[in-house]
Amino acid sequence: MRHKAAEHFHLDFDEFDERHHKVLNPYEEGKLSIDEYLKLVIFHKERSFDFNSFKEFIFSQTQPLPEMIRMFKSIAAKNSLKIGVISNEGRELTVYRINHFKLKDIIEFFICSCFVHCRKPDKDIYKIAIDIAQVIPEQSLYIDDRKLHVEVAQSLGINAIHHTNIETTKQLLSDYGLTIS
Repeated sequence: MRHKAAEHFHLDFDEFDERHHKVLNPYEEGKLSIDEYLKLVIFHKERSFDFNSFKEFIFSQTQPLPEMIRMFKSIAAKNSLKIGVISNEGRELTVYRINHFKLKDIIEFFICSCFVHCRKPDKDIYKIAIDIAQVIPEQSLYIDDRKLHVEVAQSLGINAIHHTNIETTKQLLSDYGLTIS
């Protein structure tokens, strides 16, 4: 998304990326709002575009993953499970995605870095999810497209799948005994 924004708004990507990485943790941990983040990363100097245009662009880049949503709807409908989300993201984008994509219809709880003030791969975020779900790690199944996050979950005794593509993930879920249509 940063590459698209840099191209669209004619930004120096290296400067953008460097500043982004310096404030990413506090932003995703809910210690900075999106406005504060943008002031530090983009609007620390005069720009040829305005604040709202940039913010609208960011939100417009948020796209659903229809196959994943369908898969989790199917899992929720056909299996007796609690479905939760563990994510690293700032508050405004998190709330936007939850509401815009109607994720509350299929997901019971959201353990998002901006809500709990720690980020993956910190073990605490996984422990919070286990506590909220009121299950033991061995009764949980975690899916992530980042291998490191999967490894951390597994180190806590959580069953985990490294998501590389939808078909492989469906097969692995089926191997865990889940019914998916």
